[in-house]
Amino acid sequence: MSGSPWQGGSPAPGTAGRAEGLEELLARVAAGDEAAFERVYGMLAPAVYGLARRVLRDPAQAEEVAQEVLVEVWRTASRYDPGRGSALSWVMTMAHHRAVDRVRSVQAAIDRDTRAAHREHRVAYDEVAEAVTTRLEGERARRCLDGLTELQRRSVELAFYGGYSYPEVAGLLKIPLGTVKTRMRDGLVRLRDCMGVER
Repeated sequence: MSGSPWQGGSPAPGTAGRAEGLEELLARVAAGDEAAFERVYGMLAPAVYGLARRVLRDPAQAEEVAQEVLVEVWRTASRYDPGRGSALSWVMTMAHHRAVDRVRSVQAAIDRDTRAAHREHRVAYDEVAEAVTTRLEGERARRCLDGLTELQRRSVELAFYGGYSYPEVAGLLKIPLGTVKTRMRDGLVRLRDCMGVER
């Protein structure tokens, strides 16, 4: 076939205005008659493409759908039942379903991409927010530590940041264990108040 089968075109000679012409051709296509299929293709391609184009808007997508529908006609011509409607209606219904399926498929892909982009954006935002919050809390904790007495601050730093036990802190600072516990308790109360932690 020369030229584009999708643009314009007219029914094959002798078939215009005869619905039974298409039905007879489909019966021959069902029997594997390639020449009959070529005539069916020429008759239906513009109408199938036009319907797909109206549903899909995108010419390339419409061409793909029209091609798929006409291949389906070749494969399933034997399923056509004249008692259930005209051959043209059968083909155009197939074309409409295929075009709508393509719209849904394209929309589903767009929705997936949109959701993925939102997830990536949200993750990036959450990571930045968390980093900022952690940094601000760290600066606040340092300011609050600076507000403690030297002994309170050293005791808290050794116990919480250094990982030492109370007896080890007492040994390192060379002060009685009871004093360490008192200074730790007082220091933690002041830190809690400074940080605004609920009791």
